[in-house]
Amino acid sequence: MYFPYLRGRQYELLALCELVDADRIGDYIIPIIEPVKLSSTFNRVLSSFINNGKKIAVIHNPQVGSFPNDLEDEKKNVYREKYEDLLKNDLIIKAHILNSSSKREIKDFETQGFDKKDLLVICNNRDYIDLFFEVFSVVIPYYTLIPDESVFRRKIKRNKVLLDDKFEKQNRNIDYVEVFDEAFSDDHLYYKDDGFIAFSDYSIVGDNYLEAGFAPYAVALHIVYFAEDQSLRVRHFVSNSNEDITNPAGKFYEALIKLNDWDKAHEMDTAGLTGLLTHFENETYPGLGTVKKLSMMHHIELLGQYLDGVE
Repeated sequence: MYFPYLRGRQYELLALCELVDADRIGDYIIPIIEPVKLSSTFNRVLSSFINNGKKIAVIHNPQVGSFPNDLEDEKKNVYREKYEDLLKNDLIIKAHILNSSSKREIKDFETQGFDKKDLLVICNNRDYIDLFFEVFSVVIPYYTLIPDESVFRRKIKRNKVLLDDKFEKQNRNIDYVEVFDEAFSDDHLYYKDDGFIAFSDYSIVGDNYLEAGFAPYAVALHIVYFAEDQSLRVRHFVSNSNEDITNPAGKFYEALIKLNDWDKAHEMDTAGLTGLLTHFENETYPGLGTVKKLSMMHHIELLGQYLDGVE
């Protein structure tokens, strides 16, 4: 089982929506959303998963973004009421990030009629391990995401999911030229051997969260693929004309040329990769948000295809 961990930015939400509506979410994929904003798009994603009979996890206490404040904003009452109604559906797995306020937050959660034994819990700070056992002294969460560190593995033994940031983010896009092809993950091969019931990562975006993007000097496409040993690798396709921030469309096409040449020897069938190559064929530029969306869609669908074949 694979839990892609997404931060709920617009392009991430659209990636999930397009995948599930096209029936491209594998049976062993359960996305996790840490919502950064309450919006109609966010609610539409939850509705799409419910309508398609697919599970999705939603973190009710996100640690980044404006979501908690949005829930209190009277101007967003319509979105809040819709969200609260969607949350009652059993296909929406309720998730919680352990933090200093967890006792109160989980108590509030239970007063809303939810059961903490059904929670997906993220425990990625060793300072909260004791709190984990205090809160879950009688029942254990349905899933508990932990880092691949001995202090967590030794203490949290049941229903544990491996959470790791696999994307080696560079300071600048142009720096990917030096590491154009690198190892990404083999968790899908060994997570069961290591005592985990599932694995999770932050796809090709990484754990670092920024409120706003910036205009890059270089455009880089990040495409995961299976090596001969079935481990996942990531290939970085970087533009050539990287002296300034002008002409992002031209830079995108330069990177696409390299992707198109490379794909001829790999021929992976995913909606995300097809979308990128369609932009190559049509010489169109959809914007950098859509580029990230398509790359992420490719990763999630590719892993879904793999798991559907081995689980």
